Amino acid sequence: MKQLLLATALIATPVAVFSGVEHFVIAAAAAPAKQGAVPSLGDTSAFAAIASDTKKIAATGDLVAAEARITDLETAWDLAAKDLRAKAPEAWGNVDAAADAVFSALRATSPDPLRVDAALVDLQATLADPARSATAADDGAARSLNGIAVTDAAGHPLPCEIMLSDLRDALSAGRAPVAAESQITDLQSRATERCNADDDRRADAFSARALALLTPAQVMK
Repeated sequence: MKQLLLATALIATPVAVFSGVEHFVIAAAAAPAKQGAVPSLGDTSAFAAIASDTKKIAATGDLVAAEARITDLETAWDLAAKDLRAKAPEAWGNVDAAADAVFSALRATSPDPLRVDAALVDLQATLADPARSATAADDGAARSLNGIAVTDAAGHPLPCEIMLSDLRDALSAGRAPVAAESQITDLQSRATERCNADDDRRADAFSARALALLTPAQVMK
């Protein structure tokens, strides 16, 4: 009997251990990711350093130099966009939208230092936590870029088709400033691409930036 009990124990022990490992390790590995979790972009310190430099320069009042520095971020971000977007599309979108707000603020006809600073603060916060909800901007407040509405009264992005239609109408009303033609064309193309991807928020930002480059008379028509 003792030999039988010993044999049973020797068989049962590895089975129990295996079952425990299977339950806590294998099952954990196979468990789905936490609902709502947003994949990380990884190390964004290089982008954060440029944003920090830009904020320091802007604080001196030299917004021309600040715009030149933020262009370094735009170039680096565009070069990395394909890989970053594939890795974490929602987090990429959060940073992309925050960066677009900075570009728009610094490239306005008459940049507002307060708006530039606010946009840079938001970009720094987004780079520090790219996974924060993409709906964070929908806080119930209407928003505009360069005086052009990009949301409804509740803070929801306007249908990108409407923004693109407004841009086409403004362009057909008269020629865009020669110096800005290529930039407007590029922004219109990017707005169309984002709109086709059902990304109203970023499409609207591109359309608003393009509209801001047109003369007030064209925009008002």
